[in-house]
Amino acid sequence: MKSYKYYDLIMALFVAVVLISNIASSAKIIDWGLPPVLGLSLSFDAGTLLFPISYIFGDILTEVYGYRRSRRVIWTGFAAAGLMSATFGLIRQLPGEASWQGYAGDGAYDAILGGVSSGGIIIASLVAYLIGEFSNSFVLAKMKVAMQGRHLWMRTIGSTLVGEGIDSIVFVTIASAFGVFPWEIALSLIVSNYIFKVFIEAIMTPVTYRVIAFLKQAEHEDYYDTDTDFNPFRLKSHPAA
Repeated sequence: MKSYKYYDLIMALFVAVVLISNIASSAKIIDWGLPPVLGLSLSFDAGTLLFPISYIFGDILTEVYGYRRSRRVIWTGFAAAGLMSATFGLIRQLPGEASWQGYAGDGAYDAILGGVSSGGIIIASLVAYLIGEFSNSFVLAKMKVAMQGRHLWMRTIGSTLVGEGIDSIVFVTIASAFGVFPWEIALSLIVSNYIFKVFIEAIMTPVTYRVIAFLKQAEHEDYYDTDTDFNPFRLKSHPAA
């Protein structure tokens, strides 16, 4: 295995973004009072503020290290999110101390953190996360080979249009089916989440360019997935370069 200076750091930051976003999504729905688009209110779950950063990390990982190493990071984030959900679920079942019940209580816990451990939002977030992240990484890797490494901005934004679109639709649809969100706001959440996520990717493009350029030089790596097995369930990484 080839050794890298920053791969583990990017993995840690990626996983942190995924976990924080999941908690924030359960905690609050945000409405900035912006004018509606096509008659739809632009409200969104709070996790949307940070979650687009995970797609930027996904772009960086795939562009520099390749799809297979990105795949390992995606599965690491999935496992961490599953562990977080199981932990909050266990805490939810344990009896609360008397004074804590007085100033907070199980009702407050269920209202804020219950979603992190409830089946609906966890299934929605994990399924949407896997499909969206792998779609994003796959599209970027294929576009890089097809474009022979040119037009990075087109690859990062193009892959995000696909990945974030799938993620938003799958997450809100499954969560609404489980009663996490009312169906009345489902379409508004999908549209507003998608617009906001793509907007973040677009305005962060100059930063993405700089980080990718730095990593390619520091790591002496610029991987092209010309012979990659894109099966998302294979965890074996690259042979040593």
